[in-house]
Amino acid sequence: MAKKLFVGNLNYRTTDETLFDAFSAVGNVESAAVITDRETGRSRGFGFVEMVTEEDAQAAIQQLDNTDLEGRTIRVAEANPRPDSRGGGYGSRGGNDRGSRDGGFGGGRRF
Repeated sequence: MAKKLFVGNLNYRTTDETLFDAFSAVGNVESAAVITDRETGRSRGFGFVEMVTEEDAQAAIQQLDNTDLEGRTIRVAEANPRPDSRGGGYGSRGGNDRGSRDGGFGGGRRF
């Protein structure tokens, strides 16, 4: 089963192919994608790599985390699963938001 990894602090010039090649040196890569801004098409400085096996994913984390890729020290970690997007609807806060720092509108970063 494929294992998805988060790759942060990417150089804004890094491409999907560059990311794929860097991780292929460690193990079998299923896919690699640099995330871009919808409006500008410019890199957002992070991406995701799917490794074919759990062993390849762990090897990639151990060997590539805190290493240089195109002049930047990248961060490699297991990707968090996407939050469930069902049931929110327009204006919904998704439950009890008392005590949250962002006022319940979901503005926090999740990595």
